[in-house]
Amino acid sequence: MSTYRVTDPVAVLRDFVARVAPYDPEPAAAPVGVVDVRSGGEAATITLTPHLARALAEALAGYRDRADRGGCASCGSRRLDENLHCLDCGRLHGVLGQVIAEQAERVRLRDAPGAAEAPR
Repeated sequence: MSTYRVTDPVAVLRDFVARVAPYDPEPAAAPVGVVDVRSGGEAATITLTPHLARALAEALAGYRDRADRGGCASCGSRRLDENLHCLDCGRLHGVLGQVIAEQAERVRLRDAPGAAEAPR
């Protein structure tokens, strides 16, 4: 997983191009697009060959945010904290969450009005 600290997006994009460009099988191919990046007072225009465009698309598609812990099975939110606790509906996920939910359901059923007293 990347530990890239982005303080200069222009430099990051230029670094990416420098790492990918030497492997372009057709560096003189007609451009398929242009990316303009501005940060602070600096700007860069990167012309995308088919190879560079594909590399950029694959890099972006392959990115996964460190905070991505999946979605909440209850409300669909993507905001699960590091303990898999949904910040929107409060559900706890994972094995521990399942065990807690099952125990809570047993207690709820046991304490429901009209529930028969279980032998101890």
